[in-house]
Amino acid sequence: MKKLSVLCVCMLHISLLSAAEQKTVGVNLHGVNYSENTFRFFVMDPTVPTSSSGGELVDPFGAGGITCCATLPKNWRPGTKLEIRTIHWLKTSRNGESQEIHQVHQVDVPRYASGKPGELWILRRADGKISAVSSDFEPNHPNWPGEIKGWPIPSLEHRRERWAISKKHEEAGVNAAVSLLNGLQKSPIATAGRIWKTEKQYSPEDVAGFTGPSDPKYIAAVKKRIEQGLAETRQRLNEIMEARP
Repeated sequence: MKKLSVLCVCMLHISLLSAAEQKTVGVNLHGVNYSENTFRFFVMDPTVPTSSSGGELVDPFGAGGITCCATLPKNWRPGTKLEIRTIHWLKTSRNGESQEIHQVHQVDVPRYASGKPGELWILRRADGKISAVSSDFEPNHPNWPGEIKGWPIPSLEHRRERWAISKKHEEAGVNAAVSLLNGLQKSPIATAGRIWKTEKQYSPEDVAGFTGPSDPKYIAAVKKRIEQGLAETRQRLNEIMEARP
């Protein structure tokens, strides 16, 4: 019985020592991008400086998900910093390709608003500077302690770029449908033959019940599908044109 008591005391002592020695904690990690450049970040582990503890890729004016994990000091002290390594891509370079920029940032960790480490948010500001916030609240929450409030708002230039991509996509759909309809009018069997080959491979249900690509019923069915698709695509294109930023 005496030996058991001594063992329990020793185990309690070891447990207390372990708790006292735990100087860091792992927290969830997020990225928020207020800039026009896509960027990737890696938060270096302060306990193992040569190893990153987490990171992710974040689109322009966007936010990432929840990744695991970042390591923060259990108790905040003035001068608490993290090393954050980033890569961002400039839109174009002289040769027309995206230019990849690597940077290393020594970032201050602000005082823990709640008195304890919260989830870590890595922010890329509009000017490209990197900052960090420790909080269990999101940027649009009233209790968010960060200097920048709210989620990123895309710039007019960015919204017009995205608009132009959507417009180009729908225009390509219209042009493709018009081209197929012209082909069905000028060379119905040849055009239907090309469509039949594709549909037989990728959507066999569309050719079921027909004798072949020269079947008049098949050609009529194909024409009807293309016309319906064209009408829908033109409708989407009209909506996009009306919604130009």
